[in-house]
This record gives sequence, C-alpha cells and structure tokens, in this order.
Amino acid sequence: MIKAVIFDMDGVLIDSEPLWREAEKIVFKKVGINLTEEMCLQTTGLRQDETVAHWFRLKPWNNRSQEDVGREINETVCNIIEEKGVPAKGVHKVMNFFNSAGIPKALASSSSPEVIERVLNKLDLKQEFRLVYSAENEEFGKPHPAVYITTAKMMGVETVSCLAIEDSLAGLIAAKAARMRTVAIPEKDNRNNPKFSIADIRLDNLADFSELHWDKLNSLNGLAG
Repeated sequence: MIKAVIFDMDGVLIDSEPLWREAEKIVFKKVGINLTEEMCLQTTGLRQDETVAHWFRLKPWNNRSQEDVGREINETVCNIIEEKGVPAKGVHKVMNFFNSAGIPKALASSSSPEVIERVLNKLDLKQEFRLVYSAENEEFGKPHPAVYITTAKMMGVETVSCLAIEDSLAGLIAAKAARMRTVAIPEKDNRNNPKFSIADIRLDNLADFSELHWDKLNSLNGLAG
C-alpha cells in the first residue's frame, strides 16, 4: 500500500512553468540569449542552477557570473508568482482526498527554498505538507532520483511505498528511478509525448484524480520501476 504522497511543485501545484519561462526570457536576454518557448522547454524540470549551466555551456557569456544570473531568475520568478500565481486545477480537491485517506504528504521540488516558500504562501498550502524539500540540497537534481530518495527517507517511508506526482519528464524519470509509483500531469503541449508512457497514470490535471486511480496505484504492490 502507498504510505506517502510526494508532490512536485512547479506545474503540479501551480501552473508556474510559463512563469519560469517568462522570467528566464527576461534575464537571459540581458546576457545575449533570446530564448524561445521551445528552448525553454529543453530545461523543464531541472534545477535553476542546472538551467543556467546548460545555457552557459551552449552560449557562454562573460558579463555576469552564473550565480548572479541564477539569483536574478529566482527574484524575477518570485515577483511574477506573486503577481500571477494561482493554484493548478484540482489542487484543493486532491489535498482533501489524501487528507481523508490519512496519507501524509511531502513536497520535493527542483526550485529553490525561496521560490518554494513564495509559492506555498501565495497558494496558502504550507500547512498541507509534513515535509518540504528542495533538490538544491542534493548534489544532483532531477532526473537523478536523489531528491525523491532523500524525501522518502526523511518521511520514514520506503521509496516503493511512495506515490510521486510530477509534470515534467525529468521529474518522472527521477521518481521512477527511485522506484516510486507515479502520476504524470504533463503540460498541455506535452501531453501526447510518448515518453510519458512510463508513468503509471497520466492525467490532464489533478481534478481528474479519483478513487479508481488510487485503487489502481495501490494494486501495483510497490513494484514500480
């Protein structure tokens, strides 16, 4: 049986991927990189420092440090979240579902602690999670499974007894590598991507999650992976 549910944040609790892309376009333009939507999609699900490192490798700049660019992206996205951030469809419904089932919930995000704090405060969700953990604390971010393995350990639950809810392919790969059962909620433009077939369940949004899905996930007997 599933003993804990671990949520990703960006794209799951909040439709923030477009907000991240907006922030990245603004900041990277200052170092001479004009990102398109397609270019931004290449780094969806990665830690912010890994996104900066990715573009520095491909299009190096010399007028600012990578750390400085990363800080400005974080500050910019926090401001955009404060202005535009709203809960993703079905967030409160699924929180109530797991609360009623007595299943403890954690958050494992690639975002920085500062961005996580801003989102949870904006959406009034801080009280929903027993544990909040950032992949910034790990040597490797998603798609490496470290953030999920550590989160499960801190929750006192074996990874095979956890359900991970993700929106990105990098996050889904991380959860599967940790041998967790998975629900994928890809962005609209990525829903037909066959790579998401590795998820145990694929939904359009959290509002579609039902008792039938829960029963199916529990029937997998922790043999995900």
